[in-house]
Amino acid sequence: MNRKFFLFGGLIVAALALGACGAPAFECDDAIGCVDIEPGAPVKIAVLQVIAGELTSLGLDQVRGVEIAVDEIGGEIQGHPIELVVEDEGCSAEGGTTAAQKVVADPQVIGIVGTSCSGAGVPASQIMSEAGLVMISGSNTSPRLTSSPLGVTKGEAWQAGYFRTAHNDEVQGAGAANFVFNELGLTKAASIHDGDPYTEGLVTVFNREFEAFGGEIVATTAINKGDTDMRPVLTSISAAGTELIFFPLFQPEGDFIVFQSAEIAGLEDVVLMGADGLLADTYVESVGEEGIGTYYSGPETPTGSIYDDFLAAHQEKYGEAPIQSFHAHSHDAGAILFAAIDKVAVLDDDGTLHIGRQALRDAMYATSNFQGITGSLTCDEFGDCAGQLIQVFLLDDPAAGISGLRNNAVFSCAAPCK
Repeated sequence: MNRKFFLFGGLIVAALALGACGAPAFECDDAIGCVDIEPGAPVKIAVLQVIAGELTSLGLDQVRGVEIAVDEIGGEIQGHPIELVVEDEGCSAEGGTTAAQKVVADPQVIGIVGTSCSGAGVPASQIMSEAGLVMISGSNTSPRLTSSPLGVTKGEAWQAGYFRTAHNDEVQGAGAANFVFNELGLTKAASIHDGDPYTEGLVTVFNREFEAFGGEIVATTAINKGDTDMRPVLTSISAAGTELIFFPLFQPEGDFIVFQSAEIAGLEDVVLMGADGLLADTYVESVGEEGIGTYYSGPETPTGSIYDDFLAAHQEKYGEAPIQSFHAHSHDAGAILFAAIDKVAVLDDDGTLHIGRQALRDAMYATSNFQGITGSLTCDEFGDCAGQLIQVFLLDDPAAGISGLRNNAVFSCAAPCK
């Protein structure tokens, strides 16, 4: 061997050894493992939303909110492009299970923004948690998923790594009952749910709080998703002698309640009240003038320059205003997740990015005073990050669409809304 080459080769080896000492290779010591993203590869974020069928507007509205949050940070995290992997959760337990199983099968997925519906969120959150991911929803509101607003009890379906920027229906149910009893002055109410964790949970809280105020629940009944003939249920409610029907349903079942209640003797002067599952352009367009005078509880409409900028970006990107009520919450869910990833990610000199899964959970739980579109967000130990304030809206101008409805607040209530 050429002696000069041997010496030169030895110098190279020594230099590499010194370089290695100066920049030691990353070693994952995270309790539930790390995701290693190769140079130039994307940071993969799953977006579980309902994107087909009658409730498409609910999911599409939130996908768009996340997309704008991506645009706001330049589309990347530490030089790696963000890739959104959108899966349909079908607004059902079966759909949430299937979508979550598909997501966790990909070891490169960092976290999840979703689900749209609490019914899908219950199984999806369990699958996500067992796989070591994080999941943050902009519209899950069922009390089962986190805790009471006062932090007294853990929700029966709570899972580690689950978060939400939507309000808790313990607050919405109490606020709706407060409005009906104290503002409208009604003392008899009936309620309808479809067995979904969202609808049944909201009815349960409404009934409990309405009775606590001194009101009487004269009937509580359930329909099935997919039912089109609501007349038998409405007839039985009429016979019970109610003054108001609380129906926190989705489309199209909510539409049928509005249309068919007008056909039932004894319900001519009964007040109708839905909830945020019906705060959609498609619903307002569907019920039209038949829906005038109907009330809806839901999340506070954001205000201020940050939201104005969001609306301008939304109009420019999609050519229309938001079409549902949780776009801002989903935007903030994505923004919190992206900020937490950026905080814990370790970038190698060669561009490889390492993200500890437990470190990411810890960063999410440590979120404090995060300035989002929906206000200042702080995540508690059970994953509730939202300010607990709801409003009641009155539909009096269907031609104005969802924007007109959500700007027509007649009542506001912050936790505990009593």
